Amino acid sequence: MGGVPEPHTGWTFITNHARVLATIAEDQNARIRDIAARCRLTERAVQKIISDLEQSGFLSHAREGRGNTYRIEPGKTLRHPAEAEAGLTVASLLGLLAQDEAHRAAPSGNGAHTDGDRP
Repeated sequence: MGGVPEPHTGWTFITNHARVLATIAEDQNARIRDIAARCRLTERAVQKIISDLEQSGFLSHAREGRGNTYRIEPGKTLRHPAEAEAGLTVASLLGLLAQDEAHRAAPSGNGAHTDGDRP
């Protein structure tokens, strides 16, 4: 777990900033080490992303003991002009990511449909 994550080449649909934000949304007390492992990023990359998110007002933190407690600003409008014009917020993004996570975690045979299952 202490090694550098395997690098990813090519593009992805979800940015590293969104991954870090979603991980923090699941655990506001998560350590940078744990966020990095979950997102398959280096700790340095996670520190930079958290700094970006804080500077842009999407995230803040308070020191508690030896760790941090993060606070996400759910009403903050997303940065891309197309999303901003539509009024999409951090809460809407996190809601989509949480829906996807719940769908992937659902046991098979529960009646949930995938695109290949649709009638």
